[in-house]
Amino acid sequence: MVEARGIGRLVIVLVATAAFAAVGYALFVYYPESVTDLLGVLVALAVVGIGARIGSNVAGSLFPGYDVAEVAVEGPITRDGGGGPVPSSPRSTPADDVVEQIDRADADGNVDALLLKLNTPGGEVVPSDDIRLAAERFDGPTIAYATDTCASGGYWIASGCDELWAREGSIVGSIGVIGSRVNASDLAEKVGLSYERFAAGEYKDAGTPLKELEEDEREYLQGIIDDYYETFVERVSDGRDLDAEFVRDTEARIYLGEQAHELGLVDELGTRRDIEDELADRLEREKVAIEEFEPERPLMARVGAGAQKVAYAFGAGIAGLAAEREFRLRT
Repeated sequence: MVEARGIGRLVIVLVATAAFAAVGYALFVYYPESVTDLLGVLVALAVVGIGARIGSNVAGSLFPGYDVAEVAVEGPITRDGGGGPVPSSPRSTPADDVVEQIDRADADGNVDALLLKLNTPGGEVVPSDDIRLAAERFDGPTIAYATDTCASGGYWIASGCDELWAREGSIVGSIGVIGSRVNASDLAEKVGLSYERFAAGEYKDAGTPLKELEEDEREYLQGIIDDYYETFVERVSDGRDLDAEFVRDTEARIYLGEQAHELGLVDELGTRRDIEDELADRLEREKVAIEEFEPERPLMARVGAGAQKVAYAFGAGIAGLAAEREFRLRT
């Protein structure tokens, strides 16, 4: 299939190039006697170049040179890549972009399989689940591939794929949920700040950093964490076909890929080339061609991303408290 596509592309490019070469020769060399031979040749060559490019574009649309889509999840997983009071890492993964890439690959008639590359320590719960759902509804074989790290939210995502591959030295696991808050009540008292409550609903301000956490508030917030954890266990148990009690017994530990494979947390160990061979076997082809799908962003969005990198370099590590409540939940 891939070789047939390549031959088709080559034929179209050669035909388009020959056609434009003939037109260029006729218009600028053979007929007009007033144009010097040299200028005519230069213009003809330019026309040939234009023809080759047009032919290549047409061939690319008619005979795409890929049959597997690769989508990467790299860095902490967030909804939009970060946009809070403190700039997030420019390497963070905007979940909405990843979902769009997977859906676009699913709608591409040339894509027969999905390779989801995971190198993430985890991140926000719901964005991680959105990516998992997108991988789950992809119509075709899906293989998740852990490179350096596939932890927490990354493993949540992998539970939506048919298989999880890793390297021997990959870090895999951390099946757990963590919530955190900043307790700044002592600092506020030292600098002369006090917290005055105006709220409707007993737990509306649970987790506010400028006051001590009451015991019933602590139980309430821990209950949210426990609920998310049970959901995580259920997703992994169902998607990876693992016993729920076994998943709980990992106690959110991380494992090297080799040990994770022995425990059944990883299906196969191998390199990227091994995965390509496996996909070729599954698709019954001699080899596969992989196309990396990336976000479709307008110019201003790319400019904004560059500005974010500058802001992150300037402000990395600076913590902010300018939020109504500082109770952060992540996998």
